[in-house]
Amino acid sequence: MQLIRRFESAAALEDYAAELSLFARPGMVVLLKGDLGTGKSTFARAFIRALAQGVEFDVPSPTFTLVQTYDETRVPVAHADLYRIGSAQELDELGFGDLMATHVLAVEWPEKMLDETHADRLLIELSGSGNHRDAVITARGAWEQALARNAAINGFLATTRWAAAERRFLEGDASFRRYETLHRGHEVAILMDMPARPDGPPVKYGKPYSAIAHLAEDIRAVIAVNGVLCERGYSAPKTEAYDLAQGFAVMEDLGRNVYGRMMREGQDMGEPMSAAVAVLADMASREWPHGVPLDGQTYRVPPYDVEAQLIEVDLLPSWFWPHLNGAPIPPAALAEFEALWMEFLPLTQKGRRVWALRDYHSPNLLWLPERKGLNRVGIIDTQDALMGHPAYDLASMLQDARVDIDFGFADALYEQYCALRRDDPSFDRTEFDVAYAILGAQRATKILGIFARLSKRDGKHGYLRHIPRVSHYLERNLAHPRLATLKRWFDTHLPAARRETA
Repeated sequence: MQLIRRFESAAALEDYAAELSLFARPGMVVLLKGDLGTGKSTFARAFIRALAQGVEFDVPSPTFTLVQTYDETRVPVAHADLYRIGSAQELDELGFGDLMATHVLAVEWPEKMLDETHADRLLIELSGSGNHRDAVITARGAWEQALARNAAINGFLATTRWAAAERRFLEGDASFRRYETLHRGHEVAILMDMPARPDGPPVKYGKPYSAIAHLAEDIRAVIAVNGVLCERGYSAPKTEAYDLAQGFAVMEDLGRNVYGRMMREGQDMGEPMSAAVAVLADMASREWPHGVPLDGQTYRVPPYDVEAQLIEVDLLPSWFWPHLNGAPIPPAALAEFEALWMEFLPLTQKGRRVWALRDYHSPNLLWLPERKGLNRVGIIDTQDALMGHPAYDLASMLQDARVDIDFGFADALYEQYCALRRDDPSFDRTEFDVAYAILGAQRATKILGIFARLSKRDGKHGYLRHIPRVSHYLERNLAHPRLATLKRWFDTHLPAARRETA
């Protein structure tokens, strides 16, 4: 992929560097070619400062140090000037091989020594003088995808009132879903970038995991689910503009007062958590649609069926068991494991189905104290909502995998929920207690597998520190008398003491 751009000022070149930084991730390389004074350092400094996300620090020229690294930026970045490099041995001594794996590289004078065939390469050839600069931009691999996506975003924003907005990185998974903030004067909005999910390899029944677990395939789920939540008076982000085909949306920014951050800071969570419980009790009292009209079509909310629940618990024998034991699970233990879940999971399919958001926990709840009643709870990350049992979201919230929630506090909130639903004719406390224990155990089982997979497959080892907390939740759920046989399986094959040291 090749582009030709003209920049009429140094500021325009800096703005473009900042824009491209939104897509940077370790392993990507930016090669900057051009004569002295054509803007190579201008681009590199702007790229690095944008990755710093508002943190001010000096970005000196690496002319004499040759390589300057910045590990405090959103993505670790290394800025190199190879003008004085005389041999490949010198380059090896600088540790370029290691930096390429852990940093995004911005390299001036790359023609001196660096291999320009790198898979994820962005080559920017600068020329010109005075006020303007011309750039021939050649992209490969991930950079080619990034430039195409960036052009599509700018095209989408041009159809909205945010065409001239400043874009800043917020968060995201570069392979599937990303978020940016859009700044227009004192106004701020969220840009959601959610292309259609690529199918993974078949794992069962000839279908990929995402299809069996009913994960959202594209941005239609977000627009449909949030739209209904807003119509019913809940504080999901309102959508201002969207493009279903390309997977873009401009949405309301609900702020950064996230429950998880508040908990880590030691803030009083009594009122916020009580309000979040009240939201779930209110949702459980309503009828929820199986289909949502959307642009002349209907978005179908899938069921949280036994097939989906089973593929989720299968993450434990598939990933956590090998992580703990260094070997695959024996066939007999696997068969017993699956048979036990086939006994318990159908019990959660009874009663009235509601929208189970599946991610109703501290990273996705925001406290909005300036609003009233149930509107004080902001709800994000709703795209994987299914028709399921109302106990699932309560378990998600009170058995949070990422932050500690005192068991006594959680039990009091559980009693509050049951009290709020006492007069609901669809609420059976005994049945709900059993479903809560089953779904809490199912969710904990799934998460143990996910955290092991994130470590083994994706190199994200930080998630392993949450395993003891999730294991404690699992033990509490297994203590319900109805789950005695499932508890026996875990005690025999994966006792708590071993899980918690994983």
